[in-house]
Amino acid sequence: MKATRELKTLMKAIVFETPGSPSVLKAQDIPAPTIQTETEVLVRLRAAGLNPIDTKLRARGTFYPDKTPHVLGCDGAGVVEAVGAGVQSFQVGDEVFFCNGGLGGSIGTYAEFAVVDQRFLAIKPAALSFAEAAAAPLVLITAWESLYDRGRLQAGQKVLVHAGAGGVGHVAVQLAKLQGAEVCTTVSSEEKANFVKQLGADSVILYKNTDVVDEVLAWTQGEGVDLAFDTVGGETFYQTIPA
Repeated sequence: MKATRELKTLMKAIVFETPGSPSVLKAQDIPAPTIQTETEVLVRLRAAGLNPIDTKLRARGTFYPDKTPHVLGCDGAGVVEAVGAGVQSFQVGDEVFFCNGGLGGSIGTYAEFAVVDQRFLAIKPAALSFAEAAAAPLVLITAWESLYDRGRLQAGQKVLVHAGAGGVGHVAVQLAKLQGAEVCTTVSSEEKANFVKQLGADSVILYKNTDVVDEVLAWTQGEGVDLAFDTVGGETFYQTIPA
């Protein structure tokens, strides 16, 4: 293992023992994670992302209820503190960001340190702050996998993105435009409509004021979209099918 200074044995973290309201979260000293394999990297965290999955796990419990205390957070950004002997792509001092842990198995990012396999790390873009980088991974992965890997979105296709001003939605709008697609998206207010237009949305539907299906069919000359991305679920899913 390569490191430039003595590593801490304890770290501060936000933990919880049993599910419940936000009041179950407590600041506590816990053992700091250590590198166990030659491809792992120890990251000193500078920022952690907060995602809906975190609040759900805090309220309902993690996927590994016997492993306590739980440390939530799957998105993080920070500085490489130490690297395993087999790590080639990163070195001590690199600024990185990642999505890993926080589901109840491995320690999440609501802590001073995290150990991450090099496969899940990326160099933080210089244009992004640590906070901005920590907010990006999970929403980017979700939108990327949905549009590119599963949806096979192609240039010239028309795509409907529900909740285009939301965490995943606003990334999906940009990725779809990057692919060369035409984008229609739904929002709840004029303020959000202006926001998604700035991101490149070609058509914006204020879903509280009009029929979404009618608007989509009008936009596509009655043909419907090639791909729909629903980040809302429930009744919205069923309303999307005719579009």
